[in-house]
Amino acid sequence: MFTRFRLRDYDYKLILMILALSVIGILAVGSAEPSLQKKQCVGVIAGFVIMFIISVVNYSWVIKLNWIMYAMNLGLLLGVKFLGDTGGGAQRWLEIGPLRFQPSETAKILLILFFAQFIMKYKEKLNTVPVLAACVILILAPWFLIWKQPDLSTSIVLIIVFCIVMFAGGISWKLVVGAIAFAIPAFALLIALILQPDNGLLEGYQGNRILAFINPEEYADEEAYQQLNSVTAIASGQLNGKGYQNNEISSVKNGNFLSEAQTDFIFAVIGEEFGFKGCLLVIVLIMGVALECISVARKAKDTAGVIIAAGMGGLIAFQGFFNIGVATFILPNTGLPLPFVSYGLTSVMSLFIGMGFVLNVRLQANKSYST
Repeated sequence: MFTRFRLRDYDYKLILMILALSVIGILAVGSAEPSLQKKQCVGVIAGFVIMFIISVVNYSWVIKLNWIMYAMNLGLLLGVKFLGDTGGGAQRWLEIGPLRFQPSETAKILLILFFAQFIMKYKEKLNTVPVLAACVILILAPWFLIWKQPDLSTSIVLIIVFCIVMFAGGISWKLVVGAIAFAIPAFALLIALILQPDNGLLEGYQGNRILAFINPEEYADEEAYQQLNSVTAIASGQLNGKGYQNNEISSVKNGNFLSEAQTDFIFAVIGEEFGFKGCLLVIVLIMGVALECISVARKAKDTAGVIIAAGMGGLIAFQGFFNIGVATFILPNTGLPLPFVSYGLTSVMSLFIGMGFVLNVRLQANKSYST
């Protein structure tokens, strides 16, 4: 069950980048909402402990419980649907005793682990219709429950991660090209339908966010308000920023013009207080973590390890891109946390759990090389 390892085999580069992002997150959350800084700090410390524990537990043993993970995942998502708490117009949270968490965040990790075992088991038949159909059906159930919360942003990320997992698992290039050829016109058609009034595909506020992205001037006092202020905050930081927890009257953050500054728009806080240098550092660290996960995937001892590391790398990269894209107004407002930086204990803990498995994949790879 446990992995024998040598301390020198740990991926210290990955650990240091995660630590740097987490420290930046603690600082930024403390500036955006001081009352939450202690919780974020406790979450990061607990996350590191859990990450190291998971890193020495043999992932090959853990993923054999994949069907239990899948059932637990569906159970939590169904619990949200029937017993969940509502906040911000969406029913996404579940309370179990004193614990309040967001199952859609844990779903990303559980599904990566589930498909790692499922695809490895049926690798030789992955490109057959029955197995491909089974994979699609298995992802559709949790995806539908998340989409109906409604949580469009997480459902989009889930589909992207699923595509990465399938690609890492060895899906045929012909199928990849065919899927892309189908997806591009389908996406264009979907956007055209969304822009139609009373389309029924999205909630009213979701459609308005897309319209606000296309025509921000018309929605400057409504849906585009947050993103316009976010861009103003980032631009005002210029090269070096206004300083950590500054008391400037002209600060967008200090004037409370940033909604959800500690979560969705944490990048705007970093841009205003640490400037372009701070923003660049966060982007480099996010991409560094993602690329290091891809490097681990290339060295993995088996298909399951490849899928775990590549899936986590894709999750970090795309979720980071979406969050920063929203903060800089190059994407419509989605509401995704910035990995390891935004406040949100469910998101932080889930990512640490996922990274624990990536570290274990690396340790297992080193062990296989040494034997």
